[in-house]
Amino acid sequence: MVSESELLASVPTQLWIGGPVDATGGATFPVENPATGEPLTHVADASPEDAVRALDAAVAAQDAWAATPARERGEILRAVYERIIARTEDFALLMTLEMGKALPESRNEVRYGAEFFRWFSEEAVRIHGRYQTAPTGAGRIIVHKQPVGPCLAITPWNFPLAMGTRKIGPALAAGCTMIVKPASATPLTMLLLAQLCSEAGLPDGVLSVITSSHSGAVTEPLLNDSRLRKLTFTGSTGVGKKLVEKSANKLLRTSMELGGNAPFVVFDDADIDEAVKGAMLAKLRNGGEACTAANRFHVHNSVREEFIEKFAAAMSEVKLGAGADPETTLGPLINEEQLTTVSELVDDAVSKGAQVRLGGKAPGGPGYYYPATLLSDVPEGARILSEEVFGPVAPVIGFDTEEQGLAAANDTEFGLVAYIYTRDLNRALRVAEGLESGMVGVNRGVISDPAAPFGGVKESGFGREGGFEGIEEYLSTKYIALQ
Repeated sequence: MVSESELLASVPTQLWIGGPVDATGGATFPVENPATGEPLTHVADASPEDAVRALDAAVAAQDAWAATPARERGEILRAVYERIIARTEDFALLMTLEMGKALPESRNEVRYGAEFFRWFSEEAVRIHGRYQTAPTGAGRIIVHKQPVGPCLAITPWNFPLAMGTRKIGPALAAGCTMIVKPASATPLTMLLLAQLCSEAGLPDGVLSVITSSHSGAVTEPLLNDSRLRKLTFTGSTGVGKKLVEKSANKLLRTSMELGGNAPFVVFDDADIDEAVKGAMLAKLRNGGEACTAANRFHVHNSVREEFIEKFAAAMSEVKLGAGADPETTLGPLINEEQLTTVSELVDDAVSKGAQVRLGGKAPGGPGYYYPATLLSDVPEGARILSEEVFGPVAPVIGFDTEEQGLAAANDTEFGLVAYIYTRDLNRALRVAEGLESGMVGVNRGVISDPAAPFGGVKESGFGREGGFEGIEEYLSTKYIALQ
């Protein structure tokens, strides 16, 4: 692994539009290290004019890229996958520096994020249509799939690589060009990815990365430009709603992967030791800063205290520290704003009667640290039960019947993912079908898989990423009638 200074010196800090280019006027903004609160480097701060430059490049490259044989597109994606894997340690350290997560978490994300390029390199040659005789026998029906055209992806800070690759992979495989606007907190990983794509043979203009500290102003002209054909966004439900409203003006194709409030339901017949292992993954993966993180722990009252004691014991083994420290298993939160939000949610629950079984207070000092925290006896009115905490805090509440557990799990406007633990297969299927969520983990605390469709229902959004379904988000269906 290269040193931090060598790595940062090797990563592009300009906009990527057919290669590295300066922002208009040479404007820049700092990228902060959450472990210290100090700047790592400065990157180009794009203007609305720069965004239009990126769209110009995407439009210019679109027809040739769509006409590129699917096998060639797939081979380029495969080459990018291999380059990412070869530079696992570089990507892992870079993500840890700009996002804060512990190095083991970052390495896992590199493997997960790279897999979207491998998966969709294989899907590029499996875009199917159909040919059939019309029911009347008077003609023939041809159904043909074509790329939707230039796309805009707006990605979040919590998974700097994977949230980009699971959008870029299917778009490029389908024959679409793409502009990525990464989160201002974590732009470096996406800039390094753009560089690797170019090295792997991706033509100029097919992928652009525009970094900016003022996302709304930069994306506005793109959303109002009829040449843009699709918007894909991962982030908060509030921002997602605003983007859907803006996209309606041009009737853009949209896919939205939005907020979550995932329930983790432990029934009375569950294997408690396995449930605790799953809870550690579902809650503390990525430091709890994940839309799939378990946000509410609904545990049957007959096993609630056993679960709490064992969960607290497991959480007490977590080591809080700088992500780059090899001993660290829980890094800092992304910034001071997030630290304040997590602290306020815990304080609100405690003020209303919740009991702190572990953690509960930020240690202070430089960096944005919050310890693994477990709350019991959380009252119904606590904000933490209805708001996405996005941190390493686990509130536990009890229930008595299966119907109560299911109702409590569904008592949210969100519907991204839910987790259930039970030894009863019939109950598992019954509850899984009754849960109002796009994904369900049965006796497992991690459900993300590039080969599976990822997405939610209700206010967690629409559209799917990954799986066979993922590439369909970037394809238009054309019906050709033959006499």
